[in-house]
Amino acid sequence: MINENKLIQKTEPYTLFVDMNSFFASCEQQVNYWLRGRPVAVCVYTGKYGCVIAPSIEAKQKGIKLGMRLDEAIKLCPDLVPLETRPERYREYHAKIIAVLKRYSNEVIPKSIDEAVVDLTNYKLIYKDPIVIAKKIKQDIKKDVGDWLKCSIGIAPNSFLAKLASDIKKPDGITLITPQNIDSVLSKLKLQDIPGIGERMEQRLLKAGIDTPLKLRYAAPEQLKKIFNGVSGLFWYYRLNFSEMDMMSHAYKTMQAMRQLSREQRKSTDTIYDVLLMLCLTLEKRMVQHRVAAKKISFYLKYENDTYWNTEMKLERPLQDGIELLNRIKKQMAAFEKKNKTDPLINTAVKSIGVSTGSFTDDSQIQYSLFDTNYKKDVLRKVMYDLKDKFGKEKLLRAAELKNSAMVKDVIGFGSVKDIHPDYDEMGF
Repeated sequence: MINENKLIQKTEPYTLFVDMNSFFASCEQQVNYWLRGRPVAVCVYTGKYGCVIAPSIEAKQKGIKLGMRLDEAIKLCPDLVPLETRPERYREYHAKIIAVLKRYSNEVIPKSIDEAVVDLTNYKLIYKDPIVIAKKIKQDIKKDVGDWLKCSIGIAPNSFLAKLASDIKKPDGITLITPQNIDSVLSKLKLQDIPGIGERMEQRLLKAGIDTPLKLRYAAPEQLKKIFNGVSGLFWYYRLNFSEMDMMSHAYKTMQAMRQLSREQRKSTDTIYDVLLMLCLTLEKRMVQHRVAAKKISFYLKYENDTYWNTEMKLERPLQDGIELLNRIKKQMAAFEKKNKTDPLINTAVKSIGVSTGSFTDDSQIQYSLFDTNYKKDVLRKVMYDLKDKFGKEKLLRAAELKNSAMVKDVIGFGSVKDIHPDYDEMGF
């Protein structure tokens, strides 16, 4: 049940949402002068069947979209420049941008590697005009981070409306939403222009007679609860009526790590297992950082013919170790293969892999038996990550990490900064 006393009612526009548009590609253009003004596509893999994960502004203008296959993208735009992703570079620019934002407020919440919320509510007496601050932030980013980087900034009474405002004048504008102009802004938008409303949600709203964002804003709370089958309907009412819903702390329900495999990676099952190991170690790192252990594991494989194999395991003893996680998955696959007399589940037809952990418990509450050696392993694991944080992640490696294939590249997931800012909970929209 919502505690309405915790809702922050704000009617003045003192929340900024900063969206670094086409961030990965813009970072590449910032570093390489000769890429500026040219259509660029950042890809995990630049072979024929690679996938575009970040088109530049110029590439978007020529119809290149996120998720497009590289050979199809080049047919559409023959002068497209494909580049392999460089996660460390994007993290470096992200850190510089966050440092700029923190000059103006201590309350900066990174939402993803290319988006952040700046809450200026407690600075109203210092910054009388948030538009002036938005302009200064844009100037500081160009001056101190990179002159080719562009951002759109939304200003509104809460972070959700600020996010909505940032989408209106891309790639380099400033948009202000106030109680006085919100109806005018919403009247120009479609339902799917609202962050978080996709095709299915739109259909649900249309069936209820809500066919515009303006009608959504003025719908009664009880009607929205009925449409969304519960409390999430209230969230929409509060967001569109200036209450802050999305900077509250939300505990983890699950942690996921997923990876699409390139055609080159799929040539070898050893490489596929290396990818699986990397995913398990990614989850280990997140669980250590958030001091939790999992009592549930989910795992799936997707194949070239779009069929799936998936499994779920419930554990008696909470698990945090990535190698143990990997071994549990291997054991489950082996049991299935033996029982059903199938070929190996991990084969060269595997197209993508996903691992998730859930049902978390505080790792300090794990009960050990008298002769249990896991206690030493759990303590050593925490020490290892403390040393990695202090001296760099490559300075100390587990034996399992040394065998990772060269094709198992470091990646940054869209919409998540868990590995960069483990102290921040992700925001709800």
